[in-house]
Amino acid sequence: MYATLFVLGIRRWSAYRTAAFGAAFTNCVFGLIRSAVMLAVVTTAGGTLGGYDRTATATYVWLGQALAGPVGLFGWGELAQRIRSGDIAVDLARPADPMLSFLAADLGRAAFSLLPRGIPPLLVGALVTGLALPHVPGPYVLGALSVAIASALAFACRWLVNLSAFWLLDLRGPMTLYLVLSNVLCGLVVPVRWFPHWLAVLASATPFPSLLQAPIDVLTGKAGAATVLTQALWLAGLLVLGRLVFALGARKLVVQGG
Repeated sequence: MYATLFVLGIRRWSAYRTAAFGAAFTNCVFGLIRSAVMLAVVTTAGGTLGGYDRTATATYVWLGQALAGPVGLFGWGELAQRIRSGDIAVDLARPADPMLSFLAADLGRAAFSLLPRGIPPLLVGALVTGLALPHVPGPYVLGALSVAIASALAFACRWLVNLSAFWLLDLRGPMTLYLVLSNVLCGLVVPVRWFPHWLAVLASATPFPSLLQAPIDVLTGKAGAATVLTQALWLAGLLVLGRLVFALGARKLVVQGG
């Protein structure tokens, strides 16, 4: 059942090919802007900063642009809308776990997005700034697993934010707060390795570095199995928490609806 939902997720998002390539173009433009700014910062710092030289910094930027869409670092409100409209009652009546159903479909979205939204920024980066990538297959195999876990983990985070719709009338506040915190602490703005010590400690106490910094580190050979294990532990914990919070919200819905 969930494999079918995964395939349907791919089919759903593949229907919007123009939108996907438009997003890829936007990612490339922002990649050019971000790489120019961050390379200027590294040059000003003397050629290296936080263990990143110019080529490593450019590689970080372009991998971040390639993964931001597939991982799903931005907003998602479909579950909240179904809660607000009452359609979530239909999901509760289906013979499938709602959280796993949404997760399977979202992983299908991520799988489709890897090609049209992930490859173009890497090609532009290779042509414009150059990329420092490993020459052995190990980091790519482990990196594929890391990216898959990061995509599922990003869903688990968004799932929890959407569940606040069971208790709140307006989701804009929690969603805006989540987007700001996650985009900063995951390393999308600057690498987590550039954070001051206090902010790095704060980030390490959250799942957010596992969304972007971790898969980039694994793909570039800066991290290994221990980082992937950390991602997996965060994913397991948030999925369990998401199930518990959803059960509380569903019970509230059933009580209110009789």
